[in-house]
Amino acid sequence: MARTQDLISNRVDWVLAGEDTLSDAMRYALTGGKMLRGFLVLESARLHGVDEQVALDAALAIECLHAYSLVHDDLPCMDNDDLRRGMPTLHRQWDEGLAVLAGDALQSLAFELLADAKFGPHALDLIRALAQAAGKEGMVSGQMLDIAAESSPEPLTLAQIIQLQSRKTGCLISWSAMAGAVIAGADTTPLRHYADALGLAFQIADDILDVEGDAETVGKRVRKDAAAGKATFVSLLGLEAAKARAVELCDQACAALDVYGDQGDTLREAARFVISRDS
Repeated sequence: MARTQDLISNRVDWVLAGEDTLSDAMRYALTGGKMLRGFLVLESARLHGVDEQVALDAALAIECLHAYSLVHDDLPCMDNDDLRRGMPTLHRQWDEGLAVLAGDALQSLAFELLADAKFGPHALDLIRALAQAAGKEGMVSGQMLDIAAESSPEPLTLAQIIQLQSRKTGCLISWSAMAGAVIAGADTTPLRHYADALGLAFQIADDILDVEGDAETVGKRVRKDAAAGKATFVSLLGLEAAKARAVELCDQACAALDVYGDQGDTLREAARFVISRDS
């Protein structure tokens, strides 16, 4: 993952080489993350014999898309957060107008990076899948469900939380894990099953961090869900049961990779990392 961060960061410096304020803000939004989604792209590409230099722009594309979602999610009209990845949120570092525009530009850049002949005959499939994962049936839909839940008189049920998080978080993780198979024209089923379990485990781990973590280590405000009265995996299952569910999902994710044999070990380690991380 550290190598992925270096690869993507170097590519960011090349793609966003401008010295203007908008480029500065876009680079800022891409700074400091785990780049888990980009890592999943590169690993799935490796499993399917896709050249790393080709896959790298797909990895950067998903990180741009994810960064845009975080910038907009942090805005006062959404979650109104002051801290992201241990740094001031973009609208605090600059202003709300620039945050909106930087997010818009990052989203556009994601699709620009994928609209390249080097992705071969399946490039359109890759682009369409990202649009679907990010749009009204994917991440944006999940965010809308999250906003609606805040004003609902009744807390969400477990099934509703799973639906919300599978869209808000899971869709982009699924695209990332399947990207290499899509580029190669291979069967995406094993990686889709892996990603479905991984995405849910990731969100449960986030809910646990919101309860047990500290802001300095996590890099963002914690205990905000309880303060807002939001239903989470922890509030519905209890802390220990939520931890057990995360482990169960991790095991499911690892089992989905059996078809790859030992070649899937790095992705298995990624699943274990997701539920043991402290940020």
